[in-house]
Amino acid sequence: MVYFNHIVSMFANLINSLMLNTLNSLEKKLYQLIISRLDGDKIQSEEYQNKIFNLVEKGIGGFIIFGGAKDEIQSFINKIQTIAEIPLFIASDIERGVGQQIQGTANFPCQMAVAAAINRNRPEDVSILENAIKAVADEAIDIGINMPLIPVLDVNQNPDNPIICTRAFSDNPEDVAWFGSKYIRILEDSGLISCAKHFPGHGDTAIDSHISLPVISKSKDDLMKTDLMPFVKSIEAGAGSIMIGHLKVPALDSKPASLSRKIITDLLKKELGFNGLIITDALNMSALKDFGNVPVECIKAGVDILLHPVDADMTVKELLSAIESKEIIEDQIDSTLERIIKAKERFSNIKKPDVNYKAHAFISEQISDMSITLVKSKPDILPLSSDKDANIVFAGDDDIYKSSLLKNHFNSEFHKVAIGQTLNSEMLIIAIFTSVAAWKGSSGISDEEKRKIIELIKQAKSSIVISFGSPYVLRHFREADILIAAYEPSEQAQAAVTKCLKGEIEFSGKLPVKIF
Repeated sequence: MVYFNHIVSMFANLINSLMLNTLNSLEKKLYQLIISRLDGDKIQSEEYQNKIFNLVEKGIGGFIIFGGAKDEIQSFINKIQTIAEIPLFIASDIERGVGQQIQGTANFPCQMAVAAAINRNRPEDVSILENAIKAVADEAIDIGINMPLIPVLDVNQNPDNPIICTRAFSDNPEDVAWFGSKYIRILEDSGLISCAKHFPGHGDTAIDSHISLPVISKSKDDLMKTDLMPFVKSIEAGAGSIMIGHLKVPALDSKPASLSRKIITDLLKKELGFNGLIITDALNMSALKDFGNVPVECIKAGVDILLHPVDADMTVKELLSAIESKEIIEDQIDSTLERIIKAKERFSNIKKPDVNYKAHAFISEQISDMSITLVKSKPDILPLSSDKDANIVFAGDDDIYKSSLLKNHFNSEFHKVAIGQTLNSEMLIIAIFTSVAAWKGSSGISDEEKRKIIELIKQAKSSIVISFGSPYVLRHFREADILIAAYEPSEQAQAAVTKCLKGEIEFSGKLPVKIF
């Protein structure tokens, strides 16, 4: 990228320009602590571009990107990096590859599907995993993302977790740590800043922290053995940053983790020895809505970077006021800036890769095929022939299954699960579509849909239940003859399941979580 050529020359005057004690330079210091939102779908608007340029001129630390098309985003990131006095963090939630955010790039399976596909004791599987992570890293660099907000290191131990679920690798801390460390080492070796999240662990709750504040009721010993263990390993692997979850953990502090000096400074920095960047989870979330001056409290607790505040300018004003009142000492800001500048110096070493997007799509498809898991089976049902008469019933999120690829296969009738439904079919296929999304509040299906599905299974001579999303959904349908976990509702996962049902490929996935 063009802006890399400017980076080395920036650093000669960088520290001096930041450390001036005028009000203007203090403002620039504080803007450096903020990663603000950038909507890629809005960058064609001149008004929106000027809003972003204005933040760059004020000294914003960086942006977190949501959406946009590949070529347009590449060009815009290059432009704002070129005009920035200090290199920008360009962050993005790309847990499922850059395609999760940017059109024209590769989509990869979710972390739980990856763990289902990859046997860490098989060298050929490990090689596929490493190629996949390298593909994500290369695409991030190609777009201009230098801070991918991955991996998720939460240990998903609550089947009803509405916001982690399939974003986690497993419910086993050792597996989570192994996969997470693989991601971290490859991302960091590529020159990127990896981000282990959500410390001290968001896996054992049924509350979405976008909506309200989850409470993790475990002893510190239990936390160390499960939730915290992957983060300890991530530090050993060289994680460049760790994201603090908006979580209340009474065994550690009465304050939420993102506002807690005991958790951030005493535990993460001093006890666990982490000396990289500490970043908040998004500050536009509702978990902290009942607390006071959140940005100020985060900085006092030991946070380096404030992610996605609702208003960056207002956040700087709040921090300025706290410094003027001596609530925050300016020396702490200077120490934080030293860590930020040290991290940004690494960007000059990033090498622009040759990116083969078609090859990356093939790797993604390969992992998806490998992930499909036969949870329960019965003889003489599979494989299904294309002309097999069947009733296919869709349940869950109808926005997803309206255009399901399953409608293109088998000699089937299609139904939406409904009250009082009677389907006296020889073969019943129930496809349940769920997703994990912020603010949604659930990763499963309603009790009413569960009851309807159980009744249909009782009527059928043979039944197959497929979960395109949370594998925990399957625990409600033990009476079915066959249970299949596909981990996500993507077209790629549907195609993989169809191949497995027809016997074109084997079911080779292993369930990464306990569901019974």
